[in-house]
Amino acid sequence: MENYISIFIKSIFIDNMIFAYFLGMCSFLAVSKNVKVAIGLGIAVIFITLITAPVNYLITKYLLSEGALSWLGESYASIDLSFLSFIVYIAVVAWLTQVVEMTVERYLPELYQQLGIFLPLLAVNCAIMGASLFMQERDYSNVGEVVAFSLGSGIGWLLAVVGVAAIREKLAYSNIPAPLRGLGITFIVTGLMAIAFMSFMGITV
Repeated sequence: MENYISIFIKSIFIDNMIFAYFLGMCSFLAVSKNVKVAIGLGIAVIFITLITAPVNYLITKYLLSEGALSWLGESYASIDLSFLSFIVYIAVVAWLTQVVEMTVERYLPELYQQLGIFLPLLAVNCAIMGASLFMQERDYSNVGEVVAFSLGSGIGWLLAVVGVAAIREKLAYSNIPAPLRGLGITFIVTGLMAIAFMSFMGITV
């Protein structure tokens, strides 16, 4: 249990997808103008990441990795389909993104209109794809660790986008020099928050 908590906390604060790796920056910068929209997209990222990373873990373990097909018989034990990992991960993410898009359009049309093109673009969100690739690279021992990591990664992305959105809403009333308005001040705020999150690296989890 402690191992799961450690992975979960670390993926939120220390290995934050935005502030540690700057993944998913395109949608992050686009929707961080409004807190309500940021929360909506952040929840979608959590949901998609929470599903895709464990699914990709199981696909890798039981279908793609070397010897994964041994459950079909000894003649399949030498087959290695790991070269298909990347394209399979993309297919899983794209499929689930389509499901989320249709669900939001059906039940939350106002949020769907506010998110616009950035909801279907979750299919190519680097943070979501990064979660699956990090999962593979770190070689987690079971699906529980992957769930803890993917949930923490999604929550970390949500905290980042909502935090910056809240700051940007306040900055709208500030007297910012013209050359820095918009993306300029957003990059500065993101960099400062990334530096702040580096303080969590000193915590032993």
